[in-house]
Amino acid sequence: QVQLVESGGGSVQAGGSLRLSCAASGNTNSYYQWGWFRQAPGKEREGVAAIYRRVGNGNYPDSVKGRFTISQDNAKNTLYLQMDSLKPEDTAIYYCAASTETRITGYASLSPDRYTYWGQGTQVTVSS
Repeated sequence: QVQLVESGGGSVQAGGSLRLSCAASGNTNSYYQWGWFRQAPGKEREGVAAIYRRVGNGNYPDSVKGRFTISQDNAKNTLYLQMDSLKPEDTAIYYCAASTETRITGYASLSPDRYTYWGQGTQVTVSS
């Protein structure tokens, strides 16, 4: 089992920045990929960034590309999401998730169905 705990959410005005963190504990050798997802009221959960633990390049959907940056510190078992130029439509609960699949390439890495472990989420609110 893997436990994931997010932090860093909050309220910010449009154009501002936030940095989310996700601390992993438990059997941290059991997952190979992790990422960030969000869910706004009345909408499906969507992936906003994913990264393979052994290679540092992230995958992003077009909606956040160039504004969000995923990074990781494997020594600390911590995942980060730097969010810049935030927009009101970025308002959502943000979740950290980890996958036990050995490798998920491309946009498939942004599919929530590929992930096994989930954090409890942290609220991000962007006001106009």
